[in-house]
Amino acid sequence: MQIDWTHFTPWASLAGGILIGVAAAMLVLLNGRIAGISAIVGGLLAPRRADVAWRVAFVAGLLAAPLAMAFYAHAPRIDAGAGTLVAAGLLVGLGTSYGSGCTSGHGVCGLSRLSPRSLVATLAFMAAGMATVFFVRHLL
Repeated sequence: MQIDWTHFTPWASLAGGILIGVAAAMLVLLNGRIAGISAIVGGLLAPRRADVAWRVAFVAGLLAAPLAMAFYAHAPRIDAGAGTLVAAGLLVGLGTSYGSGCTSGHGVCGLSRLSPRSLVATLAFMAAGMATVFFVRHLL
């Protein structure tokens, strides 16, 4: 295995990880909520009046970040067609439903709270991701 040094971004990755951690910590400390994106978006599908504002603000921030990145730096390139992205999104949604949470809920917030359920879920979706990449890159 070789590292693609031209696309190796340890400082940007570290900064992104710190921002995610700070945002998750602020949400739990200030709002008492876990930063699980699937639950946040799911709460917008069946909204309760007191919950709508912070959920909309959170999702707006998620959507604004890549736009700001594209404006200030080179836009990331995605080597997949629209059909592949839709299928991937649907499969992630299905996995989120079966796993009772998403990567952010289990991987970021659950592991930091030492949740055994989140550890199992994180190991499962990481293994599924590695198997998918291996299958797509080496067997197709």
